[in-house]
Amino acid sequence: MLIGEYLHTIDQKNRLSVPSKFRKTLGSTVIVTRGLDRCLFLYSVSQWEALADKLSSLPWGKAEHRSFIRLMIAGATDVDIDSLGRILVPDYLKSHAGLDKDAMIVGLYNRVEIWRPDAWNEYREGASKEAEKIAEKLGELGMY
Repeated sequence: MLIGEYLHTIDQKNRLSVPSKFRKTLGSTVIVTRGLDRCLFLYSVSQWEALADKLSSLPWGKAEHRSFIRLMIAGATDVDIDSLGRILVPDYLKSHAGLDKDAMIVGLYNRVEIWRPDAWNEYREGASKEAEKIAEKLGELGMY
């Protein structure tokens, strides 16, 4: 299970350490792609294949579908986790998320998000302010 928040450093060669407890779930190769809200999404190969299958089944006739599919799939790359538990973050993905020296690695059950730490803190604070309203809506949908 992928849960928790971890602050890690990106080295001069664009390598980022993946938390050891995540590596067991993710495996030795992961998929990194552009995420929403200016973060990166990181998936195990099996989770990525399930998502990519769903995306590829969307009707291509709609421009919004094509745009989202292109964003996610064309932006994806497979990377190996090295013997020290690090992945190489390509420059185009590092740029997308605005990453520099540090990264917040956030586990979200079936995927990992990689954020610029200040952007994550700002996002989390905003979401916290809306938590009660969101909880009420989820309750109405029968989520709990």
